[in-house]
Amino acid sequence: MNFHSTDVRQRALIMLRGGAKNADVARRLNVPTGTIGYWKHLDRAERGECPGKHDPSCPRCHGRVLDKLAYSYLLGLYLGDGHVSQYSQHRVPSLMITCADSWPGLIDDCERAMRTVFPDNSVCRVRKTGCQNVKVYSKHLACLFPQHGPGKKHDRRIALAPWQQAIVDTHPWEFVRGLTHSDGCRVNNWTTRLVGGVRKRYEYPRYFFANKSDDIRKLFTDTLDKVGVEWTTLARGSDPFTISVARKASVALMDAHVGPKY
Repeated sequence: MNFHSTDVRQRALIMLRGGAKNADVARRLNVPTGTIGYWKHLDRAERGECPGKHDPSCPRCHGRVLDKLAYSYLLGLYLGDGHVSQYSQHRVPSLMITCADSWPGLIDDCERAMRTVFPDNSVCRVRKTGCQNVKVYSKHLACLFPQHGPGKKHDRRIALAPWQQAIVDTHPWEFVRGLTHSDGCRVNNWTTRLVGGVRKRYEYPRYFFANKSDDIRKLFTDTLDKVGVEWTTLARGSDPFTISVARKASVALMDAHVGPKY
């Protein structure tokens, strides 16, 4: 496989935006015509333009009905443990959600949501040590997940597009569930108290969510505010990246709509 530098790709995009034909750009830069077409597609998608007219599989480009409930959950999973790879041996972008083997139910939920959001695409599981990567290939991932980009999420700005925010506002619990299933957990904390001179142990449930991205944590807490869940921030060292839900009424809400991983 031939890999081309960022400089070559940028030169190609400049010519394409100027109206040059794919074949002419490919000839001038000595790059396969298919690669030029793929770069053009991604560039148009990132700029909010329709990247094609003959593929009816994209809700953003062609108006196919998007299952917003499943998308809100999948968006939460993506922001936590997901990754969009623009380049692969198939020359088609892939969305990959990494799920631990400890939670087989979560893996099933992830695959179900992915198949619902991408009904015309093939979804597969790739086994790794201790986990499974649930994957789907689509040329329109840039349309549905505009948060993708080079590097780690916490090193770049993460903001929802207006149409994504509208979906989260309509289905907030699915978004919270996706984020919690990816970077969160439900645990039983314990403490002791003196009762009649005897020290007794008490346990109580609690939810945690940890992510190094300030933007992703804020998306999580803003959504918790909208559904009436009280939360606090815990600091580990000098980095307050853990969100805690411990009040009884808020834990009950989380149990009713999210629940522990399984």
